[in-house]
Parts: sequence; structure tokens; C-alpha cells
Amino acid sequence: MNDLEFQQIKDQITLQIATLLNEKTLLQEKLQPIAPDCCLGDLTRFEMMHEQDIFQRSLLHVEVRLTNLQHLFHTIDANPDYGQCCECYDEIPFQRLLLIPETKYCIHCALGHKI
Repeated sequence: MNDLEFQQIKDQITLQIATLLNEKTLLQEKLQPIAPDCCLGDLTRFEMMHEQDIFQRSLLHVEVRLTNLQHLFHTIDANPDYGQCCECYDEIPFQRLLLIPETKYCIHCALGHKI
């Protein structure tokens, strides 16, 4: 990976962190407690609770990814092995790193892991 590609990945990490922070805020707003007598037309309290469960799971996913990206952002410059697959040691394609900067596996090895 050349210096320009490395900088593009760092810029992408910054962009993804900002996006995830916004998404986290929106999800937290949707997770307000539901009043026991709350009902919006045909939408029952049970359906609203189910929707909140989905938001909670989405929030957990966002928080995990955000933590991984923030850690990567602070350690990427000091990691000479960044961009190298942890399993086969091949170089991870640049396009994959742009999409998922925190990945540790090439696509071939990732298919053998639960990501």
C-alpha cells in the first residue's frame, strides 16, 4: 500500500467514525422509555417494544464498530502490519480496506470466520 492509499484509508476511518457517532445519537434518541399506556393508532406497545429491541441491537453493533475504528485510528500509524491478513499474511485489497478499515482478514480468510 502506498502513502496516498494509506492516507485515503485514514480519511475514510475519520469519515466512518463521524457517521457512526451521528447514527449512535439517532439510535439513542429512539430508545426512550415507552409509557405503559402509549399507543399510536394501530401500533401497539408490544410492537413499539419490539422496534426498540431492534434499535438496541443496532446501537450495540454501532458501538462495537465505533470502538474498533477509534482504536484503529489511534494505532494505525504505529502498526507496520496494517493491511496484512492475520491468517494467510497476504495483503488485504485496498478496496476492502476502504470499505471495512478495521478488517483483519482478506476476503478469502474472512469467509472462513464469522465477522
